[in-house]
Amino acid sequence: MSRFLLILIVVAALGVRLILINQPFIDPWSWRQSDVAAIARNYFDNGFHFARPQIDWAGNERGYVGTEFPILPFVAALVYRSAGLQEWIGRVQGVLFFIVALPFFFLLVRRIFGGLTAIWATFFYAFAPLSIAASRAFMPDVPSLSLTIAGGYFFLRWIEEERLKWLISSAVLVSLALLIKLPMAIIGAPLCYLAVTAVSDRRAVAASLSRGVAESTATERRGYSFRGIATRWELWLFAAIALVPATIWYWHAHRIAERFYPHHFFGAGGIQIMNFAWYWGIIRQTAFSSLTLVLFTLAIFGALIAPRGKHTRFFHWWLAAMTLFIFVAGYGNRHQWYQLPLVPIAAVFAGCFCAWVGGRVQVPRLLRWAAALMLVISFSVSSYLCAQPFYRPASAALRNLGLELNEATTPAALIIAATDGDPTVFYYAHRKGWHFLGDGVYDGNPLDSAQIIANLEKLRARGATHLVFYAGTQWWLEYYQEFAQHLATNATLVEQTSEFTIYKLAAAAPSD
Repeated sequence: MSRFLLILIVVAALGVRLILINQPFIDPWSWRQSDVAAIARNYFDNGFHFARPQIDWAGNERGYVGTEFPILPFVAALVYRSAGLQEWIGRVQGVLFFIVALPFFFLLVRRIFGGLTAIWATFFYAFAPLSIAASRAFMPDVPSLSLTIAGGYFFLRWIEEERLKWLISSAVLVSLALLIKLPMAIIGAPLCYLAVTAVSDRRAVAASLSRGVAESTATERRGYSFRGIATRWELWLFAAIALVPATIWYWHAHRIAERFYPHHFFGAGGIQIMNFAWYWGIIRQTAFSSLTLVLFTLAIFGALIAPRGKHTRFFHWWLAAMTLFIFVAGYGNRHQWYQLPLVPIAAVFAGCFCAWVGGRVQVPRLLRWAAALMLVISFSVSSYLCAQPFYRPASAALRNLGLELNEATTPAALIIAATDGDPTVFYYAHRKGWHFLGDGVYDGNPLDSAQIIANLEKLRARGATHLVFYAGTQWWLEYYQEFAQHLATNATLVEQTSEFTIYKLAAAAPSD
């Protein structure tokens, strides 16, 4: 029965994620996906120089940036060679990683809590709103989390069976997870927990065999070490495989950000503790968007009544590490996908609660199945409602502006885009340019007309040919009147709609 239900969940999860799989990058996470998609297209256009990913908003510079290990955009670029540039190529990578890792999640939970908890946990994880949204996005978060889950499963197998192949498999998977998304390093907390409990268990065995040859023979046969984790060479091997590649790559990425304009390192600046209201907002978002109130409530009760036993605090340690990460990287967690590891953690605790209730409520089997069906339906409906906003075409106007620029300008055009730092317009225009305001990295809204004019003239001197606004910034043209007058004498209005405004800039005067 468990195998049948698992297959059913996997197939349904795949089907849900293939809905609108070719949707343009116009959903609420468009800006992050457009950056990844731009890196993929720049590989395709400019050569497959893996170690130097390029973005579109560096103007007439090369635009190399420091970023995560860019295996996803690189693979997408390779597929573009035969299939052409298609949004589904980027989106489907996360779907495949998620689906492949789902059985490993089931097996991990089953080894710790049993089959019933594992089925419920897999169901909740497969259909939580944040899980659905993130797994169909052209972003590295779900691939990294999927590798982390599989790595955790193999590490647990090594703890229980002491077979080196499981340790190597775990180390390789965790290494790839860290390369693709460094914050997944929080998996180190539950893995350390497993290692510590394993050493403690072996010390207990040694204590019970504390007389003569029996202890010596058992120790030699099992290869137990009683000096603690630091003396286990296998764990040092694991640490080397898992950490050294990530250390090398992120050192390289940091050097790229230092050397090349716009001097940007993805994820920089997120380590910042915020006020209470900020974290309360994250809690509310988790309950009413990421998980649904149904899953959030079940997870709280499940975390409290989760059975005690061997390895059963794995997910408590993961939750503790995740909570600390959210607190320390408070500002970085303005992006909802950073809380993605909360989904499998909450799913497991909710599964524990369902299994606990099922084992204690003595009712006829028919009523038990009816209650389970009601829970499935209520969670599915609430997940559907919570998932809808993730599909909203929030950046459709930016895509329309980009497509218009693609038609109205030449490939050599350089665009200044007042689009609140969203690169979607550059991606769909297939043009290079600058965020406005800013000199490379987006610098926010202007203080006054003088600041706007100075920034505009600086970029115009660098060869900017067009200036564009979207609905969210068209108010600049009315509010900053001196700036509007400056535009009237230094630019020509090309097109103006309710969605966007396009100006062609006059050539800058040659510098002395």
